[in-house]
Amino acid sequence: MFANRFTALVDACSLAGVASRNLLLTLAEAEFFRLRWSDEILHETERAIARILSAQGVADAADQALRNRRAMEEAFEDAMVCGYADFLPTSAGLPDPKDAHVLAAALKTEAHMIVTENLKDFPALVLGPSISRRSPRTPSSRTPSACTSGAASKRCASCARG
Repeated sequence: MFANRFTALVDACSLAGVASRNLLLTLAEAEFFRLRWSDEILHETERAIARILSAQGVADAADQALRNRRAMEEAFEDAMVCGYADFLPTSAGLPDPKDAHVLAAALKTEAHMIVTENLKDFPALVLGPSISRRSPRTPSSRTPSACTSGAASKRCASCARG
């Protein structure tokens, strides 16, 4: 539907929890948006899943986390963003320098949105007008499902990026 033009880079914190991961991957599979991530994001996701499972007493937490990562990579083979090092200097204004890779990957892939639980770590002033940020827990009228046409509108300015 909208996947041919609306791209979302998903941060590790939004992929770590089962509910948000399943929601985001289901929406991407249904082509509501083009899913993007980097190897670094998936590595962080794998570590976070392992921590969550370990805290729940799962004996093979690291193995299950690795299986989750591999399943995501297999299901979304075209989601990987590589070669974003040239965009790292653009990320200098972020509150947490460890998030520079997320913004750099979003810029490289020309993402419309960064999906993250850490909205404060991606201030709008640093992102500029071309990238928005959303938490998977916060519904928004500017998500692709709310778009009514391919033309720019007050409801979805992202549609104009074609």
